[in-house]
Amino acid sequence: MVIDMDQELKRNIILDHYQNPRNKQLVEDKSYILENMNNTSCIDEVNVQIKINDDNIVEDVRFDGEACAMCTSSASIMVETLIGKTVDEVKNILINYNNMIDEKEYDPSVLEQAIVYNDVYKQPNRKKCVLLPWWGIEKAISSIEKNEK
Repeated sequence: MVIDMDQELKRNIILDHYQNPRNKQLVEDKSYILENMNNTSCIDEVNVQIKINDDNIVEDVRFDGEACAMCTSSASIMVETLIGKTVDEVKNILINYNNMIDEKEYDPSVLEQAIVYNDVYKQPNRKKCVLLPWWGIEKAISSIEKNEK
């Protein structure tokens, strides 16, 4: 499923998030879960942090590291997409985002600006770039849930 979106608009959104990344700074706070993610086939190394409040809502998401334009913009878009969502909503977004990148069926209505990567499958070498920060959040949520058991 490919959603029609003007290619120029996509480029502008990606470029804006690359040049002006949201929440690109880690914080020293033990209430955040930190995960380090790296792509062994390129320079991408991203640290992601997530803070989930007592109501199971994502209060904050942050990232930092050395990464290409696609990875940085993806992390920034991820920040804006996930803040304010419940953990269950985040899990649903993660599933749909991964499905979109892997050319599987997905619900575009939950992806917000992350939909700009809907045709990244045309450049298979960029898939990991746009997935890396999202995998970090997935890993952080998984570690939180393991600790709760």
